[in-house]
Formats: sequence, C-alpha cells, structure tokens
Amino acid sequence: MRIEIDPKHPDPRRIARAVEVLQKGGVISYPTDTVYGIGCDIMAKRAIDRIYAMKRMKENQPLALICSDIGEIARYAIIEDRTYRLIRRLVPGPYCFILPASRDVPRLLQMKRKTVGIRIPHHEVPLAIVRMLGRPLVSTSATIEGKTLDDPAEISRLFHGIDLVLDGGVGGLVPSTVLDLSGPEVVVIREGAGPIDCF
Repeated sequence: MRIEIDPKHPDPRRIARAVEVLQKGGVISYPTDTVYGIGCDIMAKRAIDRIYAMKRMKENQPLALICSDIGEIARYAIIEDRTYRLIRRLVPGPYCFILPASRDVPRLLQMKRKTVGIRIPHHEVPLAIVRMLGRPLVSTSATIEGKTLDDPAEISRLFHGIDLVLDGGVGGLVPSTVLDLSGPEVVVIREGAGPIDCF
C-alpha cells in the first residue's frame, strides 16, 4: 500500500496509520533528509528479519536507529561529553553516528564491537513517526543490489512484502555521512550528504 504524505507538514492521521502498521509488526518506507528509508519497530524481531530478507542483506550488515532527539539517543547509546557536544551541533541532519550500544539495544542490532548506528534526520515524517510510536525506528536505506531507489512507486513495487510506503515525492540519492564516534577520534566511515569539514 502507498499513501501520499506532505514531507514538511505530515498529516497526523497518516502518521498514525504508519504507526499502526509498525505496532502490528509491519515494515514501512518513508522519506528522510537523505534517501528513502525502510524500517520497523525496534521491538519487532520478525520485521527486522524481513528487512534483511527484502534487501538481501548479509547478517553482518548493520541497521541503524532513528531517534527523535538526543535524550532518546542517550537511552540506546553511551555518550561522552565531547561526543554529546558534537552530536548536538550536527542534529537534526544527514549524519549517522556509530556509538557504543547501551543494554537497551537488542543484540540483533548491535555490531561486532557492541556499537549501534543512530540518526536524527532533518525531516518531519520519520521524526513524527518516532514521536508517535514512542521508541526508535530500526532503519536502513531503500537500496537493492547497490541501487538507491528514489521513487516511492518503485520502492513499493520492488520491495516485495513491504506493508506501507509513505510517498513524499521523489527522494534523494545521496545517503547520510557515517561517523564512528565509538573511539577516541572521529572516524569518517562514509562521506555522504553531511559535510565533514565542520568538526
């Protein structure tokens, strides 16, 4: 199913529809400030497994969490003062931060070094979903076999078994910048939409 949504002023009823799908263990797609995302409720293990199957991902490929604010990040990641100051400057925005995972992160989502990727996108649709859901979205980009999909109709057609696509128009093609903040230095894992000359 695909429903249109205003990316700047999303209709709360349509956000509620997406949250209802998530609460039932569904998988949805949504626009972000970079590329379209595919996600599910952090508590829905079967939905997480479905995302891996849909994208034909290897088991060691990580998924990220979309949080609503820094306070929520602090529940799922261990943040030192210097890390907090950097994140505060860069969010909301096109960055994914790799941080030491807290005990609240399901083991399935933790990388080998017990870290987790976390985003706060500068986009009202995913933020509204997370706020209404009351916990983070497990999220990954809408890519299949290395191709980034920016057309919601194509996402709906190619991702078999997806339960709902929130159509906010044509999306971007440049993914988020990934910063590893789990060690003593900031390490750029992937240069994407977020500039890297600001820290």
